[in-house]
Amino acid sequence: MTAPEHYSVVIAGGGTAGISVAARLARASRALRGRIALIDPAAKHYYQPLWTLVGAGAAKKEETERDMASLIPDGVDWIQEAVVSFAPEDNRLLTQPGRAISYDCLVVAVGLEIDWGRIKGLKEALGLDGVCSNYAYETVDSTWDAIRNFQGGTAIFTHPNTPVKCGGAPQKIMYLADDYFRKSGVRDRSNVIFASAKDVIFDVPKYARTLDQVIRRKKIETKYRTHLIELRPGAKQAVFEHLGTKEQEVLSYDMIHVTPPMQAPAFIRESPLADKGGWVDVDPSTLQHKAYPNVFGLGDCSNLPTSKTGAAIRKQAPVVERNVLAFLQGEPLAASYDGYTSCPLVTGYNRLVLAEFDYSLTPQETFPFDQSKERLSMYLLKKNLLPVMYWNGMLKGRM
Repeated sequence: MTAPEHYSVVIAGGGTAGISVAARLARASRALRGRIALIDPAAKHYYQPLWTLVGAGAAKKEETERDMASLIPDGVDWIQEAVVSFAPEDNRLLTQPGRAISYDCLVVAVGLEIDWGRIKGLKEALGLDGVCSNYAYETVDSTWDAIRNFQGGTAIFTHPNTPVKCGGAPQKIMYLADDYFRKSGVRDRSNVIFASAKDVIFDVPKYARTLDQVIRRKKIETKYRTHLIELRPGAKQAVFEHLGTKEQEVLSYDMIHVTPPMQAPAFIRESPLADKGGWVDVDPSTLQHKAYPNVFGLGDCSNLPTSKTGAAIRKQAPVVERNVLAFLQGEPLAASYDGYTSCPLVTGYNRLVLAEFDYSLTPQETFPFDQSKERLSMYLLKKNLLPVMYWNGMLKGRM
């Protein structure tokens, strides 16, 4: 059966943000059931926050994968095609087969894309001779292979000069690797380096103080305001460039975990919806597009000035739901997002700092204790409880 060409609400993207909003809208309005389309070509959906633990051998990657078909909410039509362009002036978009879909309201939630090719030599080296990355389902096993086979020498962990999924993720795997190196008896003949384009370990001072202590305790060497620009796998060398001086430094490695550069997808960057940086240009409070009132954006593809995390989406999705419904009913947009995000900062096996904060970098903590302290309870929350909340709560529009 051919899908209708017009919907009340079209949601571009079937990741965490898209499915969450679709589920919430379908639950909130009986009138919209059957009039919501979710457009995404993917056959699989992944719970990516667990890939840190997969890369450290503490979880199985198969636990993070579900069939997309099993997650589409009742009352929502799934169009399994790729969006290729937007025409917001005409209230329509175009999909890969050339199908035009029109809408009364559009929600853009297409996530971001990983630019593996921006680092010279990375594509060819990935998964070989100690080069690894947690940032794809196909590559995450390479990280555990590299960590458990590491026999000493130099282990480098990178953070690029672009926005990334969860700002703390590049360093989490480093802390776990350090723990494993100690357990396997190779840490005393190893040098662990964190090469980060940022100028501090973490943007929120309260949590940065704890992480600085972790860095000192683990004797990790830090190189700030520097980013990886090239790998020379034959020589096992990594070329870094300092963001300020533009000077280059060549480091030899025995293992290197690469957090690749990330960007908005090309069909976003080249569309009228994008800001100068290529991200969907939305109001930081209402999540309504700044130029097109019937367009809303959330999640990783948006230009919201906060960390790109699933926890941020959990707070953004209800705002989009309520404001989309208000827009369709001709009412003022009353729902507001304060920039809340969370980053569960794994600092070792069985230790975690639960960072929660808003646009102003002010901590917004859930629990009645100091979350800047490393805790076993918070590690167990991340490993065991958050995935259940994700699959059974968030993606079903219940939280």
